[in-house]
Amino acid sequence: MDKAIFLDRDGVINYPVLNPKTNEYEAPANKDDFKLFPGVMEALKELQKSDYKLFLVSNQPDYAKGKTALENLHLVHNKMDSILKENNIVFTEYYYCYHHPKGIIPEYSFECKCRKPGNLFLTQAQIKYKLDFLKSWMVGDSDVDIFCGQSAGVRTILVKTKESAHRIGESTPEHIVNNLQEAVEVIKRE
Repeated sequence: MDKAIFLDRDGVINYPVLNPKTNEYEAPANKDDFKLFPGVMEALKELQKSDYKLFLVSNQPDYAKGKTALENLHLVHNKMDSILKENNIVFTEYYYCYHHPKGIIPEYSFECKCRKPGNLFLTQAQIKYKLDFLKSWMVGDSDVDIFCGQSAGVRTILVKTKESAHRIGESTPEHIVNNLQEAVEVIKRE
């Protein structure tokens, strides 16, 4: 059985963007705002060398909330995907939840099982790719990421950043780090 790393995107792989309307850090709403954190490429390459399958699991509710077009979310993803591929980094699969229970776009505004802290995407990946969850990890920057990983039975690492300070404090991750590079060191050590 293969081992996996499930990664949140915004706050782990790339910088969140300050939304002046909400005064909160959110996902980039357009591809020009997408910027990787320093050291992310090296960290992802290390994980690949250690024979982990990489998965991205991200809540992306901004279309459901009427903040941006769905096409913009796809363009942000495409920019990230092309940067990764240019650097020979291969994610086994990308999982995005575009729903939100308090959205304004009816077909995307409901309670779903794929939105973290739900673990639908992790369990789907486990079955599809025959993953050993005892050797797998969830790395995220919010309580919902940690709850998602814990409910699926994988080990958890919280990336603590100034942008995520308002989204943490309720969960008990196994490890707390400052960035993805530190998370990789924890994974290699364990």
